[in-house]
Amino acid sequence: MKIPRHLFLVSLVVSLGLSLLLLVTPSGAQEDQKGAGANNPPVINQTVPGAGNTTATNLAQKSPLVQSALDFLVKQTSQIQTDNLRNATLDAINNPKTCIQHRAGVTDTQKQAILQKLLASGLVNQADDNTFPGGLIAGIFPPVLGDGSNCPQLPQPFYSAPGSGVNSHHSYPGGLVVHESFNDLSFLSFASNYRVMYGQTRKNGLPAINPYVNQNSADIYISDDIVIGAPIWHDWAKPIVFQWNADGSEFQELNFGGNGTTDNYGASGNSQTGGHHILSLAESMKRGLAPDFVIAQASAHSAPTLGNEYKVVNWLNAAAIMAQIDPVAQGYLFLDNQNHLRLPPLRKLGSIDLTAANPSQTNLLAEYSLHNLSDADFVLTIPAITIDQVILQAATQFGYSTADTATYNTQFRNPVFSYLSAERLLIIYGNSGLDGVVAEIGKLRQKRII
Repeated sequence: MKIPRHLFLVSLVVSLGLSLLLLVTPSGAQEDQKGAGANNPPVINQTVPGAGNTTATNLAQKSPLVQSALDFLVKQTSQIQTDNLRNATLDAINNPKTCIQHRAGVTDTQKQAILQKLLASGLVNQADDNTFPGGLIAGIFPPVLGDGSNCPQLPQPFYSAPGSGVNSHHSYPGGLVVHESFNDLSFLSFASNYRVMYGQTRKNGLPAINPYVNQNSADIYISDDIVIGAPIWHDWAKPIVFQWNADGSEFQELNFGGNGTTDNYGASGNSQTGGHHILSLAESMKRGLAPDFVIAQASAHSAPTLGNEYKVVNWLNAAAIMAQIDPVAQGYLFLDNQNHLRLPPLRKLGSIDLTAANPSQTNLLAEYSLHNLSDADFVLTIPAITIDQVILQAATQFGYSTADTATYNTQFRNPVFSYLSAERLLIIYGNSGLDGVVAEIGKLRQKRII
């Protein structure tokens, strides 16, 4: 069978492996939502704000895709009923001068004390101090504007951050708000599905499946405030973690929230995850957001079920240490009869002592697991980036070469993804091949965007 020329080109480039991909973004690191390790690219100074933040901001500000996603998130947030949550969320995503409250007034001495507490609690791996650019302090406390002041600020606008690290999902300027918009819609869809499938009763008072009824008629409770707000807050710290280098690549991210080996209450287990997850939780806690909301937020990277409760507990504990609060006193965690930190019995979960009845049981609200499901688009969006990067390199007619990393990233790769999205290009490629992608990118050339 004769292989089409464009498929042969893609196969050939893929066979060159990761080394070719790293030509595109030599100073980034792959983010894995479930906490895997990162690549080891050349060291970039991650103790000062990214030199490419302004360039990325200018690009994201001009993209209709990015700005429409931001507008959607703001409109969604305005529907939150709880005043504190609505006001805090609007401030966090739409106020360019928002204060990073978990960093307010934190001195270098306090940073060291917080790091030592994380280490003593087994929530950071000491070995990472020798491998992460700038050491553990730089990973746990990425550079921000006005560091140490009473109102430190984001090093870039919320809307200009990528959705993850290099070679991973939505890794382009503005990818964060696109990612969050999709996840918000996904959570809304999951909640709607549960309401119409499990929350409908007939006149006889017994439940029956009725997928055609208005979800507002459901007689079960799923919090709309959590449905709308948790996907937004989950990734809020990505503008801090994933800053931009001058060549259009990204900062590396430190994985922590565990030591990676004995995280399951001293037994074998790995609860390390992307640092953005912990920092976002720390900010939510510092702003006093409700325990059921914050635990749902924490469940994005793993539902606290099927033996994984320790992961969510460790992330909440790490965030509380960073926020300098007592997670038990504030209701985010509780101590069981074995003196283990566990998820608390919120709402009416305490009607029966579930953890006493079965130590492996979890105090579970439906919103926890539904949020985890809504954050699962990485199974498509990560390969969308890695495949599309190969396709872009095959589109040589646009005149960009990976040999000139900065020009390639800032004038071709990043604008193409910020305006068109990797997901759209992947779908076009699957149906129309390389010619279809070239035609789509050609629209940007006609508009002098690239």
